[in-house]
Amino acid sequence: MTAVNRLTVGLVVNPYAGIGGAIALKGSDGADIREKALNAGAERKAMQRAETALQLLQNYQEQLNFVTCGGEMGANVLKSLGFSYQAVFTPNAQETSPEDTKQAVKAIVDKGVDILLFAGGDGTARDVYSVVPEKQLVLGIPAGVKIHSGVYAISPTAAGRVIEKILKGELSSIHESDVMDIDESAFREGIVKARRFGEMSVPAELEYVQAVKMGGKESDELVLDDIAAEVIERVDDELLVMGSGSTVAAIMDEMGIENTLLGVDLVQDDTLIKSDVTEKELFEAVSKVSPNASGSVKLVITLIGGQGHLFGRGNQQLSPRVIRAIGKDNIWVVATKTKLQSLNNQPLRVDTGDSELDNELSGTIRVITGYHDEVLMPVAAVS
Repeated sequence: MTAVNRLTVGLVVNPYAGIGGAIALKGSDGADIREKALNAGAERKAMQRAETALQLLQNYQEQLNFVTCGGEMGANVLKSLGFSYQAVFTPNAQETSPEDTKQAVKAIVDKGVDILLFAGGDGTARDVYSVVPEKQLVLGIPAGVKIHSGVYAISPTAAGRVIEKILKGELSSIHESDVMDIDESAFREGIVKARRFGEMSVPAELEYVQAVKMGGKESDELVLDDIAAEVIERVDDELLVMGSGSTVAAIMDEMGIENTLLGVDLVQDDTLIKSDVTEKELFEAVSKVSPNASGSVKLVITLIGGQGHLFGRGNQQLSPRVIRAIGKDNIWVVATKTKLQSLNNQPLRVDTGDSELDNELSGTIRVITGYHDEVLMPVAAVS
C-alpha cells in the first residue's frame, strides 16, 4: 500500500505588504512609506491573504509539513488554521524589514522545502529572488500593491489550488517566470518604469499544444528526442549513471553510445566507461568521484510505466548506499507526459529497502519531459 504523500512547504509572509495601496501610496517600499501608511490608519492584509490561500488545504493537514517564521511572518497564520509547523527564523524587531525576509528565506530553504510560498508584492519577490537557490520552486501569494511579477498566483485561493493539485499528484509544469518591479517614486509621479530582475521557478497549469496531428509512436519518438536534447545540453563533465529503460536508452542512442536496456551503464565525456555494472562496481565508481561535491555525478533514471516505481523494481544495482552517495539533488528523472498520465494521478514510488531513505526521497521531484520542459511529480514511499 502506498504511504500518504507528504509535501514540505516553506511559508514567508511580509506583514506590511500592500499597506500603502488603500491610501493611494502606490506601494509599500521604504520605512517612511510604511510609517505614513500606518499613521493614516492603513490595514495590514497580507496575513489575511495568506490565510485565504491556506484555508482550502486544511483537509490535507496530515500530508503537509510547514517550515516558516515566527509570529506575523508565518507562524500566526498557520497556528490559527491548526497546521503544525517548524519555525526556523524569528525577526529581532517588531516591524519586519526586507532583510528579515531574506534571512527567513535562507533559513527555510536550508531545510529542503519542496516549494516556498511567500505572501507579498513585487518588492517581496525581489527579496526572495536575491537569496533563493536557482532551482528552488516558489509561488507567490498576491498581497502587495504592485504585482507585475509572473511568480504570483492569480489570487490567494489560486495559490492554494496549486498546492492542492501537487498534493493530488496531478501533473504540474514548471516554468521560469519573471521577477519584475517598478520605481515607486516615479510611479507616484505617474511614470511607470518596470524592470526585470531575473527569473524564478514556479509551478504552472499544464498546457498541451500540438501543432501537427500524428500517431502516438511518431509523437513519442519526437518527445524522446526532445528529452535527450535537454539531458545532453545539461551535461558538462559529470559522471553519468544511466539507469535502465527505453527512455534512458533513447538518450544514450542520441549520444551515439551503446546502451544496456535492462542494466546500468556509466558514461562520461560522451564515452561509455563501463556497461551493465554491478552494485559493487557502481558504488566504487560514484564514491571515487567526490560524492559530496555537487554536480560531480548525475543519475539519469525513468519510471516503470503504469506502476511509477523509480527504485526497487528492476534496478537493484541502485542500492541505498549508491543512491545516498549520488545524492537526491543529483537525480534526473526522465519520462514522457504520456507515461506520467498513465499513472492516473498516482505518485511516483520508491522502494529501496531502506525505509529511512524512502522517506528522504519522498516529497516532490522534477521530471524532465521535453526540451526545457519539466513537470513536478509527488514521490511516495511504499510500505
